Amino acid sequence: MRIMVHDYGGYSFPIQLSRALSERGHDVRHVYSKSVLAPQGSLQRKQGDPESLTFKGISLSYIIDKQSYMKRRRQEIEYGRLLAEEVKAWKPDVVLSGNTPLDTQKLLMKQCHALETNFVFWIQDLYGVAVNRILRKKLPIIGSIIGSYYVNLERSLLRNSKDIILITEDFKHQMKEWKVREDNLHVIENWAPLEDLPIRTKQNDWAKKHKLDQSKCIVYSGTLGMKHNPSLLLDLSVRFKEQKDVKVVVVSEGAGADWLKKKKLEMGLDNLLILGFQPFDQVANVLGTADLLVAVLEPDAGSFSVPSKVLTYHCSGKPMLLSVPGTNLAAKIVKRQGSGKVVEPFETEEFVNQAEHLIRDDIALKKMGRNARAYAEEAFDIKRITDKFESVFG
Repeated sequence: MRIMVHDYGGYSFPIQLSRALSERGHDVRHVYSKSVLAPQGSLQRKQGDPESLTFKGISLSYIIDKQSYMKRRRQEIEYGRLLAEEVKAWKPDVVLSGNTPLDTQKLLMKQCHALETNFVFWIQDLYGVAVNRILRKKLPIIGSIIGSYYVNLERSLLRNSKDIILITEDFKHQMKEWKVREDNLHVIENWAPLEDLPIRTKQNDWAKKHKLDQSKCIVYSGTLGMKHNPSLLLDLSVRFKEQKDVKVVVVSEGAGADWLKKKKLEMGLDNLLILGFQPFDQVANVLGTADLLVAVLEPDAGSFSVPSKVLTYHCSGKPMLLSVPGTNLAAKIVKRQGSGKVVEPFETEEFVNQAEHLIRDDIALKKMGRNARAYAEEAFDIKRITDKFESVFG
């Protein structure tokens, strides 16, 4: 079977899926954007990869501008046209597309239908729901018009997909509300590539390079966008400002990271270290540097998003502190597995208090870390995961 896996963000776990599919004899082309600001995986062939696995990055003239709605939409449409051309040239039997803006997804689906290629919509986030909620807050009048357009577009695309993969059972409620055919729905939870994320200690080259090997480190790693709340990371830095042995490390880029840089200078927060996205081969070292890993998600984002960084965190064998709605799948996993603590997003003081308590409790941290790795080793079996995707492709 000729399978195109399109992952707009270029993340590590879809790459692992493409590799696993190619090892089963499928011709696989892994397509991604080279113009989006995201913590990307290793998007290249490895020694020993089957000849049937290829990678294709699609570049625009400029990096996608996430702060300008009109410019961003034009860029996403331009990207969609280039992606459609790639499908037309390669002629896959099936296209699996995730993490993809709806204007792009629309053009991709149109090309798939023209070629009678099976289109599988891999829902990582409910984009239409997210855009609707965010824009209605920022631009009450025009935002509601734009938001409604994207909700309707997302619903239409889902209804016209050959199959739909949901990353959580929680998304089924929205599918039912949109009258999406139930027999088209498949739930496959996200994962992280365990083999690429070995356990590392704080005594690693990356930690030493940034002079973090002798400090207690609270680490946030990954996207810091509109559905996140960077002020919580600022609150952590303020609380630990006088504790010289504690560092708050943020590994991210974009608007959230830029805002933190500004506040760091204004408030003289020497304990706050803000670094850009690191090469994928350094991610294990970044996570290994942490004594406590944190993830944040705004209250209303819990219904349309599951922070995949929490799954990556589990591979590191390090404990977590989440400011995430308790009903979100990430929160449920952490609470069920005992791999960290979960605080509701509006409980800012409790979030900071928990961080202060945990960072000094070595016994609790070690236990949570062991639980985290044990969950990853049990749940992230790529053979079993690939079986599920193959069954969807038919």
